[in-house]
Amino acid sequence: MSGDNGKGADEDVVIIGAGAAGIAAARRLQAIRPDLSILLLEAGDRLGGRAWTVGLPGASDIALDLGCGWLHGARTNAWTAIAEEVGLTVDRTPAPWNGGRRLQRDGVDIHAAQEAIGGYFERLDSHEGDDTDLAAMLEPGNAWNGQIRAIGTYITGAELERSSVVDYNRYDPGLGPDWRVRQGYGTLISLYGRPVPARLGVEVRRIDHRHAGRIGIETNQGVLSARAVLVTVSTNMLAAEKIAFDPPLPDKTEAAARLPLGLADKLFLGLAHPQALPADTHMLGSISRGATGTYQLRPLGAGVVEAYFAGDLAHDLEREGRDAAFSFASDELAAEFGADIRRELSVAAISAWAAAPHIGGSYSYAEPGASDLRGVLAAPHDGRIFFAGEACSHSRYSTAHGAYETGIAAADLIAGSFSSKA
Repeated sequence: MSGDNGKGADEDVVIIGAGAAGIAAARRLQAIRPDLSILLLEAGDRLGGRAWTVGLPGASDIALDLGCGWLHGARTNAWTAIAEEVGLTVDRTPAPWNGGRRLQRDGVDIHAAQEAIGGYFERLDSHEGDDTDLAAMLEPGNAWNGQIRAIGTYITGAELERSSVVDYNRYDPGLGPDWRVRQGYGTLISLYGRPVPARLGVEVRRIDHRHAGRIGIETNQGVLSARAVLVTVSTNMLAAEKIAFDPPLPDKTEAAARLPLGLADKLFLGLAHPQALPADTHMLGSISRGATGTYQLRPLGAGVVEAYFAGDLAHDLEREGRDAAFSFASDELAAEFGADIRRELSVAAISAWAAAPHIGGSYSYAEPGASDLRGVLAAPHDGRIFFAGEACSHSRYSTAHGAYETGIAAADLIAGSFSSKA
């Protein structure tokens, strides 16, 4: 438990989900309405949600982010300033896409690939008219479509055919490059949540808002009531109706179903001899096919490789288990560095977000025609039930700072609703 205030049945505000949005909302309410009683309920056994940092066995100073890892739009990302406020270190080593180090490969192929990728994203940026899917912008027969598919899948967590062009074009992470928290993004968010009264291992099963007074919240550990409820669980959980609303809220369920979670899983490989690979260098497993991993070699100089798999490939490897993921990554690294690299590698940590029982994926994408449903998902119901989370963000979906911003916005609405009731 974190800051547990006991098992009192009555609260002013109950927040469901202790990820970035729920924690941000709770901290905001603590600051602007200290008179309100707030309780954060989390079905899992830790704070942070899809932000989760683990250690490298035998190396206490190395943090591995199994979930979000980059402070996207770092200069305007609220978590950048929060990291510094709580005493963590923001590392400003450039990301590969911000001019960081990439593995040098054949120059002719790289130039041709960059031209094809650039052309594809220019077509996305210039798209007008009705929404369509990301695959519709591919040039039939282009030799680099495999690599384009891989990159697009990393962005959305799903194959191009499933994802909206309009939603892609609305994405805006904010200003500045992408940085990292040396102690881990998950460490940052969970640390920020510590002052919040929270109960872990509490699964909310039903929200009873039939009556004009208090809202009933049925859980696996009993019943609570609140004057206002903030729901920050993932779209996959809402779409599957893991929490039943009574009466039902079909607009929320339908919006969530069309804003599903894509999948991005990480595999961290320990290196027996770190000098075997260059530090802070990026490598794409294959430059010709979509089902490939992307690899950060020795991030922040650590003796690990961070392998990243997305979309159908991630689903397949997650179902097959860690040995399959290890074999796949080892094969791609051996193709570049030679068979001897296999002897250097061991599994240090691995994620399985699709199987995470209270989450069910990584970050939301919009199906074609569904981008506007982010607003539907975010809209309060009856001035008493509020919603937040990365999927509610119009332009910063899929990010922890997008989740933060929606949590702040929901907290302000909740505070205003109490003022109007006073």
